[in-house]
Amino acid sequence: MTLKLPVVSGSDCIKALEKIGYIVVRQRGSHIRLKDKSGKLSPPTVPGHNELRPGLLRKILNDAGLTVEDFISLL
Repeated sequence: MTLKLPVVSGSDCIKALEKIGYIVVRQRGSHIRLKDKSGKLSPPTVPGHNELRPGLLRKILNDAGLTVEDFISLL
């Protein structure tokens, strides 16, 4: 059974990704670029919006190598 994606803001998503080792590299406008310390995973770009759309959140989780269950446990 797959869990439903939570409704999160861009800042909440960044805080969760920082818990697994991502760091903020740069920001241009409302888009914040992250990278993981090991450099193995692709760097996700997270917009600083109040609410991330489901497709975008799923793409960010895919780039970070996370499942929905893993992401929910980080929130």
